[in-house]
Amino acid sequence: MANPTIIDLPHSLGRDEARRRIRSRIGELPGHIPGGVATVKSSWEGEDRMTMQVAAMGQEVTATLDIQDTLVRVSLILPGMLSFFTGAIAAGVKAKGSDLLLGDDSKKA
Repeated sequence: MANPTIIDLPHSLGRDEARRRIRSRIGELPGHIPGGVATVKSSWEGEDRMTMQVAAMGQEVTATLDIQDTLVRVSLILPGMLSFFTGAIAAGVKAKGSDLLLGDDSKKA
């Protein structure tokens, strides 16, 4: 099994609000994945741990999100083909992950 790629997404929301926002926004994730057609399956292993399987362009990535008081730790297991792009994928998750998963959803209509 490949070593996980770890990305920390800092926040100042507190654990409960971070969890609430992730739960309310996870459905938006497929629209932000390159390739146009992606599926995301998620489940909660506990109150503060979510697992996801993201499938796009013939590849599947497994991710775990551990919600903490001041950060969300994302652990990605990339298949062999995508492991060549670990740096770019980690940078993308770091750059967009906080906005997508933790962004302020109070402005939505």
